[in-house]
Amino acid sequence: MVAVFRALGVPLKDSRICAGVLITADKRGIDSHGVGRLKPIYYDRIRDKVLNPKTTIEIVKEGPATAVIDGHGGMGFVVGEKAMRMCMEKAGKYGMGMVAARNSSHYGAACYYPLMAVKKGMIGITGTNARPSVAPTFGVENMLGTNPLTVGIPSDDPFPFMIDCATSITQRGKIEAYSREGKKTPKGWVMDERGRTRTDTDLILKDLVKGKAALMPLGGPGEETGGYKGYGYSAVVEILSAALQDGKFLKDLSGYDKEGNKIPYGLGHFFIAINISSFIEIKRFRKITGGILRELRNSKKAPGQKRIYTAGEKEYEAWQERKDKGVPLGKVLRRQFIQMRDELGLKVRFKFE
Repeated sequence: MVAVFRALGVPLKDSRICAGVLITADKRGIDSHGVGRLKPIYYDRIRDKVLNPKTTIEIVKEGPATAVIDGHGGMGFVVGEKAMRMCMEKAGKYGMGMVAARNSSHYGAACYYPLMAVKKGMIGITGTNARPSVAPTFGVENMLGTNPLTVGIPSDDPFPFMIDCATSITQRGKIEAYSREGKKTPKGWVMDERGRTRTDTDLILKDLVKGKAALMPLGGPGEETGGYKGYGYSAVVEILSAALQDGKFLKDLSGYDKEGNKIPYGLGHFFIAINISSFIEIKRFRKITGGILRELRNSKKAPGQKRIYTAGEKEYEAWQERKDKGVPLGKVLRRQFIQMRDELGLKVRFKFE
């Protein structure tokens, strides 16, 4: 991955950051946001000249605990890494730090950035808007992005609490993974323009771009199962990813101009770091957090269920397995790796060939 990014014009230091974010997702079992996105998201967009391989970060406005930065259409990984480092520096001095970013691009699995804070004994929070794909409650038009709201919290467990999920039932990356595996999309994830459920995975991916299909907000359509909650939280993420930094929002994030030409996405993100030691001794905080999580896991199970999980536990177990066995690469991903290598003229030989 580093070789691919470098060949595309991404500087070495930035290439390592980009590859690091992607492989972190695969290490944690988040295959929807790992190496499977190297070709369709970053490689293709750089070659289409809608993603700038050289990232110039401008500090637009800065205060003791806050900042607004502009990524000028560069690599979202690099923008995100810089923003969270700024947050942590500010939190170290003032207890909390928040940075809002504009004119960025897809920054990979959101969990990477709160994990940076967790490693420093801080709480990390991030969110991002995205190209429109989700319909609001009682609507069928894809207006909002999948807009994850992600929080990482240190614990005395071997793994931190890490909730990293979209504010929609699913997200494009998951449907892309189903496409690579030749699977149908489960009922209740996607609706057409008349509100009917869709399961035809490959056509869904095409129609999401055309605006003829929409993902459902977390909780589903309507109000009966709480779809308004996912819709509401998605709107919160949209506002914090656009209004604080004077950035693009909703349909302006489609990646196309009015004539149908591809253009930079111009996404916005926000990042927060909270210095726990400004509130309580870190060891005590970890113990209380761990106690809460263990009580939840040890509570009474539903019939037929062997375990109750807390957020971040399954990802930790995925890493315990993959650190020894490696990350699985299906046939589609293998072909993509070979294609990128050959098109770029890289001198690399893969073990799977």
